[in-house]
Amino acid sequence: MEKLYPESGVELNPFVSKNYDKLMNILSFGKYKGFIHRAIRDMKIGADDAILDLGCGTGRNACLMMRYLGNQGSITGLDISGFMEEQFKKNCSKYPQAEFINHRIDLPFQLEKTYDKVFISFVLHGFPQNIRDNIIQNAYHHLKPGGTFNILDFAEFDMHAMPFYYRIPFQKGECPYAFDFIERDLKKMLSEFGFSHFEEHLYFRNYARLMVAEKIS
Repeated sequence: MEKLYPESGVELNPFVSKNYDKLMNILSFGKYKGFIHRAIRDMKIGADDAILDLGCGTGRNACLMMRYLGNQGSITGLDISGFMEEQFKKNCSKYPQAEFINHRIDLPFQLEKTYDKVFISFVLHGFPQNIRDNIIQNAYHHLKPGGTFNILDFAEFDMHAMPFYYRIPFQKGECPYAFDFIERDLKKMLSEFGFSHFEEHLYFRNYARLMVAEKIS
């Protein structure tokens, strides 16, 4: 399948899709699992929350979020990968409140409901800036007033100041869009779409961050 964005690192081939969680553990020196757990805890998920998971991948994160939800809570995962759809449905099979929709997140879309939280994990950095804007707009549009957009991704940092044992894997494993992303002011980016009341949580030696932004209306 031809990439929609040739330089993107988040459009995955079948091998990477099938082994995504294992590869993320390797690239993060085994720390990926730990800070994913902490980030989801830091989202302060309520038992009745409806959550939209953009670029939901294998469903690993959805399963972790389900632990905080009650019978009235729900998760809707969006992804365009058939390989990810298969894994999501398998991993989340014991959670009837978790649904998968095969849908692009980079173009405007309209779902039938709005959500208390929108979550996106290590996806936003992998697109050109104008496409990131589309994704942010989609998140804002699908949030209830007072709902939060929860972005787990790279923080802002100077790649050249990283220790070589982090810098080299980052340079080799990430795409040019990621190098652009780490230099941008995410709060400013979100503010332009109407988000406010920001909250930050840093992980993995401050190279990863959960940014929580509230929709104000």
